Amino acid sequence: MEHYKNVVIGSGEGGKYLAWHLAAAGEQTIVIERRWIGGSCPNINCLPAKNEIWSAKVADLVHHAGAFGIMTGPTSVNIEGVRKRKRDMVDALVAIHVSKYQSTGAELVMGEAKFTGTKTLEVRLNDGGTRMIAGERIFLNLGTHAAIPAVPGLREASPMTHIEILELDRLPGHLIVIGGGYVGMEFAQAYRRFVSAVTVVQTTPQILPKDDPDVAEELRKILAADGIDIVTSAEILKVEGVSGAEVRVMLRTPEGETVRTGTHILAATGRVPNTANIGLEVAGVETDGTGWLKVNDRLETTAPGIWAIGEVAGSPQFTHASLDDFRIIRDNLAGGSRSTSDRLMPSCLFTDPQVAHVGLSEREAHRQGVPVYIAKIPMASVLRTRTIGETHGFMKALLDPKDGRILGFTMVGAEAGEVMSVVQMVIHAGGSYLTLRDAVLAHPTMSEGLNVLFSSVRLTATATAG
Repeated sequence: MEHYKNVVIGSGEGGKYLAWHLAAAGEQTIVIERRWIGGSCPNINCLPAKNEIWSAKVADLVHHAGAFGIMTGPTSVNIEGVRKRKRDMVDALVAIHVSKYQSTGAELVMGEAKFTGTKTLEVRLNDGGTRMIAGERIFLNLGTHAAIPAVPGLREASPMTHIEILELDRLPGHLIVIGGGYVGMEFAQAYRRFVSAVTVVQTTPQILPKDDPDVAEELRKILAADGIDIVTSAEILKVEGVSGAEVRVMLRTPEGETVRTGTHILAATGRVPNTANIGLEVAGVETDGTGWLKVNDRLETTAPGIWAIGEVAGSPQFTHASLDDFRIIRDNLAGGSRSTSDRLMPSCLFTDPQVAHVGLSEREAHRQGVPVYIAKIPMASVLRTRTIGETHGFMKALLDPKDGRILGFTMVGAEAGEVMSVVQMVIHAGGSYLTLRDAVLAHPTMSEGLNVLFSSVRLTATATAG
């Protein structure tokens, strides 16, 4: 049995930063990773997806070059070239991670861990053999994998997930996307811009079911204008065929039963925690019955000396949330009192235009009975959008009607994620809308639109630019 001060299972965002921090501080630390050095984000998820999405953006710009006064000849998408660009980036990122392990002294072991006792693990090494490891402190950074809905014939159709679609070497003739959430929307638009026909099937009445209705409808109109077939309120009755050849999806909609036929199918319907078959019950680590780990607001599990990090702990399914989980655990190990209960969590959907949000949404305000003043302007009111020819979308802010504090912000528009971050800083500072209404913001930028948005506010309450 080998003994370590710190054992991290999984090398995703929060886990790797914690390991590097502890090792650099001189503590004996080992990281056990099954496959992806650095976790899913740099390998099969966030960064490679956004890499290919940007290739799709370039393809769209070329397609519309004439609108900018640029004349081009015949063009086509080389999906193998798109994939190579993505692979080159991933290889470089993995190399950076390996270098970081070497420089900090954290030991990286490629293998699969399973609890054999409260603080002991058996690690089956990828290159053969096993190691028995005991840890004084254990951190579970287990991650998730794509869910495959229990639809007759779907699993037999070998649907793609976000992993397989990023490795395609030929363009789908017709891509059918099951799921109208973040993953589904990003890939649907990207492959439509790569000139594939695309159908999106969503079971709820709107795409982006957790977002405000006006946000979902704005994006639906934008994607429909791109030529994407979007079917909502659809019950999937059955799937026939095999993805990569031909698939048939039988649907029941409010208008009646219908069939969508395509060449490829992508399952983008949520995530499942990677907590099965690793012996959590032996370690005394409890789940909520659906596999998610039970944790308190300090990310401590039900077993003493065992913490959880990232989405497996029920944290928002964002890389930046996992990074903050690291900071919470790091500071609390040093005697702090950080908590997950009071953090302001931003989100950004990387469609084109982006959809960004932070703070209270209009839907949440209604559900909680929170009175709000709503300010909203079309993106066409922001002069920067006229210069780049991207006038779709809107900005929306929720204010406290008593003192004008900014409670939430949503934007559908070009560079929405960057603009949102400006508002987020003001919310962190407890500032009112006057802070941004009267700020001198550079012209012509997208952030300058915040001057326009907050100049539209007509509040009778006294607000201070805090």
